[in-house]
Amino acid sequence: MASDLKGKKIAFLATDGFEQVELIEPRKALDDAGASTVVIAPKGGKIRGWKHTEWGDEVKVDKCLSDANPQDYDALVLPGGVISPDSLRIDPKAVNFVRQFVSSGKTVAAICHGPWTLLEAGVLSGKKVTSWLSLKTDLKNAGATWVDQEVVIDGQFITSRNPNDIPAFNRAIIDSVSRGVHQHPAV
Repeated sequence: MASDLKGKKIAFLATDGFEQVELIEPRKALDDAGASTVVIAPKGGKIRGWKHTEWGDEVKVDKCLSDANPQDYDALVLPGGVISPDSLRIDPKAVNFVRQFVSSGKTVAAICHGPWTLLEAGVLSGKKVTSWLSLKTDLKNAGATWVDQEVVIDGQFITSRNPNDIPAFNRAIIDSVSRGVHQHPAV
């Protein structure tokens, strides 16, 4: 298993206020599977996680969003937390990065509030997804079918609800990237 993703490069798009475990645990699982992971953020330096009800640890930003090319990555992961996805969905560069990535047909994984950025990019119409419960109406209004399952896979999209779903979320990402899933673009 340690080399399933050897040679694969996976982007994590986040900013201050990402749910700490939703970036840290998937990143560790992907690194352990042999992938090279890159944290992309609108600003350089470090971004600070959110740990349940308070600020958490800082994570080094590997690449500024303005210097990131979606074509350079084999998969995109959008961690949740309320603050980070809410900030990303109003950042035109972040939304454009996500839209361009989705158009590649490669794996896009979002957990908790992470689908907010996908929703803003206009790429979920007709897709079956899950998320944190409070996004249910937003996702339905965007044309998606929302279901309450630990992990939902619809073409290139992998979505999960919350930190309890991380093990299934990680397995789905590893499986998808190792198979080199490329779907017809959603946009």
